[in-house]
Amino acid sequence: MAFARSLATITTIAASTVVFAGCASTDDAESTTTSDAAVAAASEPQTVTYTWNRNTAGEDEDPSFEETSVEVPVNPETIVVFDMASLDTIGALGGEIAGAPLDSVPDYLQSYLADDAFNAGTLFEADLLEIEAQQPDLIVIGGRSATLYDDLSEIAPTIDTSIAGSFEDTLEKNVAFFGEVLDASDEADAALAELESGIAEAQAATAQAGTGLGIMVSGGSLSALSPSDGSDDARAARGGLIYDVFGVTPVVDDIASATHGEPVSFEFLLENDPDYLWVVDRDAATGTEDAQAAAEVLDNDIVHQTTAYQEDQIVYLDPTPWYIVFGGIDTTQLMIDDVLQITE
Repeated sequence: MAFARSLATITTIAASTVVFAGCASTDDAESTTTSDAAVAAASEPQTVTYTWNRNTAGEDEDPSFEETSVEVPVNPETIVVFDMASLDTIGALGGEIAGAPLDSVPDYLQSYLADDAFNAGTLFEADLLEIEAQQPDLIVIGGRSATLYDDLSEIAPTIDTSIAGSFEDTLEKNVAFFGEVLDASDEADAALAELESGIAEAQAATAQAGTGLGIMVSGGSLSALSPSDGSDDARAARGGLIYDVFGVTPVVDDIASATHGEPVSFEFLLENDPDYLWVVDRDAATGTEDAQAAAEVLDNDIVHQTTAYQEDQIVYLDPTPWYIVFGGIDTTQLMIDDVLQITE
């Protein structure tokens, strides 16, 4: 009986050992499975989603917008950029541009190009063969290049960062987005805070400056710039920057109606007589050959009678930021500095 009891005890111990061994094997398997899943998750490419309303209408059709979302890889190695405002922001946040319309990149943004940056075409026409050969991870379009979406999106993830809504909302959206993409969110937050402070300082200055009129000079003619009045059109946003973003009080309540969208005369300046004239030289921005400089165009007897001239309150804005780029971190700071000229 003692033997029988010992045998039973041995059997019980053996059975228990098998059970514990089975549990250990199961735990090890589960641990291995969890570890493998974690490794797989970590090795999966991280992405950030960019969403915008894309105009899907043809060239001669009324605009038709469709919400479009694209997954963009974090820390993309090869970035091609057609939108100069985005090129500015990417570079300012530490990114490097592999390809762009090189002839259109302003001098002050050249340092953001890779040493071996390739020419991706023009702002209106992409070199599709060259871009495809470079196998980009991300393509950024906007403004003039927005129509390139269909062709470029077949090559790589393509996003359109054009101004939509207010300038400031678009700036905040795009800086925050590229901060995530480049793993530089802290830098993006700091840049936005600095720009917000700068814009507020500029607005405080213009609030004390009386009335103003933004004008664009091109081909010896003048065009009055108008507030955008909430239009999503990028051209309207660009023309309205001096009022909408920087707080200049328009000398005429409804400039668009007063001018009928037509070039204005020197007499128009004298009749309305703003305290300040804010001048963009379009020909200088576009590099028009043999063009008369804006300062020369405005150097005449009629303009000499205006308050802006007599009080030395004609402000010549840097035309490249205000006409070509009008967005991005460095560019917005240049615009702030331009407005703050009136405090010097």
